[in-house]
Amino acid sequence: MTSSESALSRKEQRAQRRLAKALAKNHGRMPASLSDALSGDDSLPLDLEAKEYWLKDLQNPLRVVILPTLKILLSITLHITYYLKRLSPIQWRAHRFLQWQICFFMKHFVRPEANILILRHFQTESNLLNFVIDNSGKEGVEPVLIYPKVIRDLMVQTFVHHDQGVLMTMRDLGDMKGENWPIAEEELQWTNWTPVDIQYSPSRKKWTQFLDFETAHELFKTTFCFWLTAKEYEAAINSFQFDHSVGLRVDEIVGAAHFADLAHNRFPMILVGPTGLSYRFLMHGFFVEHAHAHLERMRTQLGLNNR
Repeated sequence: MTSSESALSRKEQRAQRRLAKALAKNHGRMPASLSDALSGDDSLPLDLEAKEYWLKDLQNPLRVVILPTLKILLSITLHITYYLKRLSPIQWRAHRFLQWQICFFMKHFVRPEANILILRHFQTESNLLNFVIDNSGKEGVEPVLIYPKVIRDLMVQTFVHHDQGVLMTMRDLGDMKGENWPIAEEELQWTNWTPVDIQYSPSRKKWTQFLDFETAHELFKTTFCFWLTAKEYEAAINSFQFDHSVGLRVDEIVGAAHFADLAHNRFPMILVGPTGLSYRFLMHGFFVEHAHAHLERMRTQLGLNNR
C-alpha cells in the first residue's frame, strides 16, 4: 500500500478500487449512466429547469414496479369507462368537481417537480399557439390566455379550457392560403408571448407528495374520462393530434423544416381513442417543450427577454 493510499479512509479506498475496476472494464473511460447521457444531450432543446425536474422525476422508485402494473390495470378501467360513456344515452359531466379533484390530488400527492411541469405545460402551449396567432394574417383570432402560476389557478384555467384553447385556435385560424410566410426573424411578432412564470416551489413538498408525473397521470386518466361527456373526452384526447398542424404552421412561419418533425401525434383527421393515451400524452408534452425551447433560443438571438 502506498503512502497516499494509507492516508485515505477505507471508504475512499473502496471507492478508488471500484473506479479503477469500472475504468478497466470500459477501456479506460468512465462509464455513463442513462441519466448522464440524457443530461448531456441537448440535440432536442429543453428549458434547463424543466429538464432538471423531469430527470429528477424519472428517479422515483415507483416507476420500477408500481407504474407498469398501474398502466395495465388502469388502461383496462379507462377503456371500460370510455365505451360505457359512449354507449350511455345519459351524458353526465362535472367540470368543477373534476378540477377540484385534480387540484387536491396535485397539492397533496404529486411531487412538486411534476406539478411544476404540469403548470409549465399550460404556459408553454399557450405561448406556442399565440406565436402562430400573432404571425398569422387572420383578423379577430383571440389569443390563448391560459397561464396558471400556482395549483389553485387551475380551478379557473382548467384542463378542459386548455384543450379548448387548441381546438378554438385551429378553428379560428382556418386555412393557410394567403399567409405571407415565411417571415424574417426580425419581423416576427411576439405580442402575446409571455415568459414562463411559475410561482410554485419544490421546497413546499409535503411528506405525502410521492407520485411522479407518469404515475399521477395513470391514476387520474379514468377519472378525467368519467367526469366529461363522451364528446368532450373525445375532443380532449384528439386535441393532441393537432401537434402536427401547429408544427407545420411554425415551420411555414419561420421558414424551417423541423418543428413538424418533433410531433409524434399527427394527422388530426384520424380520430383516436384511449389506446396508447399515456404515451401520446407524454409525447404531446415533449413536443410543446421542445418547440417552445426552439423559439426561446430564437428570442434570445434576437435579444428578447425570456424571463
